[in-house]
Amino acid sequence: MSKMNDRKAILFGATGLIGNALTEELCKSGKYENVKIFSRRDAGFSDVGIIDNHIVDFDHPEIFSGEIKGDDLYICLGTTIKKAGSIEKMEKTDRDLPVLLAKHANKNGIKRVAVVSSIGAATSSSNYYLRIKGEMEQGILNIDFETIAIVRPSLLLGKRNEKRIGESAAKVFMKVFGVFLIGRFKKYRAIEGRDIAKAMIRILSEYKGKGIFESDQLQEIADRK
Repeated sequence: MSKMNDRKAILFGATGLIGNALTEELCKSGKYENVKIFSRRDAGFSDVGIIDNHIVDFDHPEIFSGEIKGDDLYICLGTTIKKAGSIEKMEKTDRDLPVLLAKHANKNGIKRVAVVSSIGAATSSSNYYLRIKGEMEQGILNIDFETIAIVRPSLLLGKRNEKRIGESAAKVFMKVFGVFLIGRFKKYRAIEGRDIAKAMIRILSEYKGKGIFESDQLQEIADRK
């Protein structure tokens, strides 16, 4: 068994808000000797010694499946209907690809996986986005990993490389009124992408079994000293 600081991390989705912060936090954590990134383009970390950035074609994962080897798998993949072009294409990116990559990782001996989903995800949802995320979760949970962490953030705070309509106004609203979301509504508070990243790393280093972590739980884990 690998010691904590000898582990190797595999990351998909390093160019997104959470994935970018996660890459930095993985390197700072002292828990990993190597971080292997798989992305469509250079994620911008080529000058960091412990990072290996593999530029791959996600339409043909069978080509690089043999390289998905390590200890911990982090999946932060996701798109929008605007970028995908259709619900069917969005399903391939947000549902099918994470499950397929997780299956390859499991086959290659990876023991732990943390995957970013969404608050409200459910296979029975009438909302196509939440349905897709729910189906992705179920697909991951059906795989025999030692640890599975399904991460369900609420509205994300942090700087994106792209603008999303309506998101800026929602962030302002949440920063002002989020404090009033208490009790069972606390999970709807906005959360920084970096705090999600910190929580994901802690979960895979401290937890065993299968669990779903809502936004408020992620915040508590990230804030813990």
